[in-house]
Amino acid sequence: MYITEVKSKADKNNFLDVARIIYKDDPNWVCPLDNDIEAVFDPLKNNFHQHGRITRWILKDSNGHLIGRIAAFVNDKKAYSYGQPTGGCGFFECINDKTAAFLLFDTAKIWLQQQGMQAMDGPINFGENDSFWGLLVEGFTPPSYGMNYNPPYYKAFFEDYGFETQYEQITNHMDVHKPFSERFTKIANWVMNKPGYTFEHFKPSQIEKFAADFIEVYNDGWQDFENFVPINHATVFESFQKMKAIMDEKLIWFAYVNNEPASFVVILPDANQLIKPLNGKLDLWGQLLFVYRRWKGVSRMRAIVMGTKQKFQKHGLESCLFIKLKEYVLPLKQYDELELSWVGDFNKQMLAIHEAVGATFGKKHLTMRYKF
Repeated sequence: MYITEVKSKADKNNFLDVARIIYKDDPNWVCPLDNDIEAVFDPLKNNFHQHGRITRWILKDSNGHLIGRIAAFVNDKKAYSYGQPTGGCGFFECINDKTAAFLLFDTAKIWLQQQGMQAMDGPINFGENDSFWGLLVEGFTPPSYGMNYNPPYYKAFFEDYGFETQYEQITNHMDVHKPFSERFTKIANWVMNKPGYTFEHFKPSQIEKFAADFIEVYNDGWQDFENFVPINHATVFESFQKMKAIMDEKLIWFAYVNNEPASFVVILPDANQLIKPLNGKLDLWGQLLFVYRRWKGVSRMRAIVMGTKQKFQKHGLESCLFIKLKEYVLPLKQYDELELSWVGDFNKQMLAIHEAVGATFGKKHLTMRYKF
């Protein structure tokens, strides 16, 4: 076996092809778009490069066949907020061979040590945690857009190497046709009728306003979580721009109290139902097929992120947002399922909301850490 750092265009293509080789016989896997993966490594498309660095490798066997890949990165905004300087590894793929897996981990570890790191989290993304994040250990069903999928045998690789679970990421599924409980609906309707409480769906023509409202709510609502790093305008604006190709603006809702941004939920149609036949290639034919399938519609949505300012977290605003969502979705007769992904096991309040809307268990991912 020999490992090579990705430098050339051929190396980049090989890096992308590793996954297609690993999953060629797995009917559940949906190949992420090559453009989405490459954007993570492109300083012009990923603003995390402004405060970090990243590299990647491919692994071949003695016959020159691709058998694995990995990336390693340092996010300077987060690396020093732990008990030891901590980098990350991700985009890990490998055949079922522990020696190969450990060689990939060793390579990432050595590079991170050279960057001054003393531990690595994985498998995570060099970006926000709404995509390419976590090790799938339960719920090996077709993934939604941006959600990591991997073979079951990866878990043993990570654990045997020495990674330990930092937290679990829970994904639940909601049947949109199942009525909310009477109590849930009653509370939501009462809140919606309170003076000064208003609700708006996202409007692309006002992207700057909604980006600012998102930042205000997110940074307030999440500030007390361990190792929280405030989100910035560049990251949010970049995310909203990426969403445009698939978004349905009436699936993204904001709540206001006396015109103050108070809560939001960001939901997208599941693009994986659109891109599955493309095998990662958004060429001209892929674009035509994507447009056709988008016109036909998809049956699943994915809740990317929710947030509520701390002072409004017991006001029932989240219930109202789900009611607004259903008021729009049910008459369409298009969507059947809403995936609520993913929520850390430490976020008891959000998990309680999942339970309140009648969601049931779907998947579990792990965010893990290996201390050198």
